[in-house]
Amino acid sequence: MVSEDDVRTAALSLPETNEKSSYGMPGFRARTKGFARLHEQPGVLMLWCADVGEKEALIASEPEKFFTTPHYDGYSSVLVRLDRIDGEELLDLLTAAWRSRAPTRLVEDFDADGR
Repeated sequence: MVSEDDVRTAALSLPETNEKSSYGMPGFRARTKGFARLHEQPGVLMLWCADVGEKEALIASEPEKFFTTPHYDGYSSVLVRLDRIDGEELLDLLTAAWRSRAPTRLVEDFDADGR
């Protein structure tokens, strides 16, 4: 299980990420584009996916971990239960979300550093 502090630490470890309130909750942006935010529901994280297909695949593969609500229908955002993931998976999920929203050049630089 990971905490909200773990989310903050992992998100801010990604290049050029900053924290800015989003819907009254801590949100994380790659430069100006949001890629994750803590959800109003305690213990839940909202992440951007590359597309709706990726979101649906995550939910279908592990519904105890990933879910959605009607508010996110048609959007490439998935909800994650923090009590179902560990720190390594958290960083992997945040990195994938960051990649889907960060500027291309920033991702290329990140990849060139061997990450």
